[in-house]
Amino acid sequence: MVASDANAAGFDSELHVSVPNAIVTRLVDTATALPPLEPNAPRDAKGSTFLDAVMLGVGDALRADPRVFVYGEDVGGSYGNAFLLLKPLLAEFGDRLLNSPIGESAVLGVCVGAALAGQRPIGEMQFNDFVATGFNQLVNNAAKLRYRFGIGVPMVVRMPWGGLRHAGPYHSQNTEPWFYRTAGLKIVVPSTPHEARALMASAVADPDPVLYYEHIALYRDPRIKQLLIDSPPAPTPIGRAALRRTGDDLAIISYGAFVHVGMRVADKLAADGIEASVLDLRSLAPLDRAALLAAARRCHKVLVIHEDSRTGGIGESLAAIIQEEAFETLDAPVRIVGALDTPVPYSPALEEFYLASEAQIERAARLLVDY
Repeated sequence: MVASDANAAGFDSELHVSVPNAIVTRLVDTATALPPLEPNAPRDAKGSTFLDAVMLGVGDALRADPRVFVYGEDVGGSYGNAFLLLKPLLAEFGDRLLNSPIGESAVLGVCVGAALAGQRPIGEMQFNDFVATGFNQLVNNAAKLRYRFGIGVPMVVRMPWGGLRHAGPYHSQNTEPWFYRTAGLKIVVPSTPHEARALMASAVADPDPVLYYEHIALYRDPRIKQLLIDSPPAPTPIGRAALRRTGDDLAIISYGAFVHVGMRVADKLAADGIEASVLDLRSLAPLDRAALLAAARRCHKVLVIHEDSRTGGIGESLAAIIQEEAFETLDAPVRIVGALDTPVPYSPALEEFYLASEAQIERAARLLVDY
């Protein structure tokens, strides 16, 4: 990157620090409206679950493009993956749901090679934690090939993730910060059935590697069921956040399962006349910085909530961006609420204590409003 390009991108090459982008600062100011409201599609007890929606998204991709195939442990045969998510697709696409050896590095290596050969692989980790054994394939191969040779690696890695299910430390970790700082990787995090299906379409069509995080606790959560149309929905653009609720007193920013926690907290605050905006990041890399800054500048107080530990979590990066580029409009420090700095406990009681509770988040929101 030459100096002129770096400066245009908001980076001072002499100081090696980020600086507010003058264009963004002019466009996203206190008078700028929040992004358009994108309320969640209506919930329906007879609708599709989050798990159904991921399956439908994979099915849409398989039908639309003969180059698409799924590769991972126990995805094919008569099984349909550890959560039986792919089972409805076995009869139609059994020859393109391919079982791999027990080896995540091999799964990711095959996906990289297939993508380079012109295919559109969807690799699957049974749990996102297991990606650790394939770390090199992602961060040093898939993520670097465009920079090194100008070659895209169009592959998707499905990453079942998250706690709230009492599955212990090897099945519940938040690995998204491992890859958030890796240039060349894109990260999407749907929070609703509709977004799960629409983001899968965008991920498969993208010319670069996309990590698709799907929260296990949302799979069969009846509270978020939605009626989905029979035909594939319009793809949700990667890199664009969604404003789920509007309000000027506080901005609650989150992603994944905790978007729903933020919505419930906002409902409780509204009962006392406190109107909060809820911003669903939806895409972590690339990040929708304009929406993030617009929410901060409009509401003046920001609460970032996520399931991950606070230390080293993505919330700290969001807080740094806001406090560097929107400091002049803040009426309080950015507050981050996350989990404890420990392994994810197996015990249900300990996991509940480890994660930030809805009551703790509500209390943090009220303290911030009263600051």
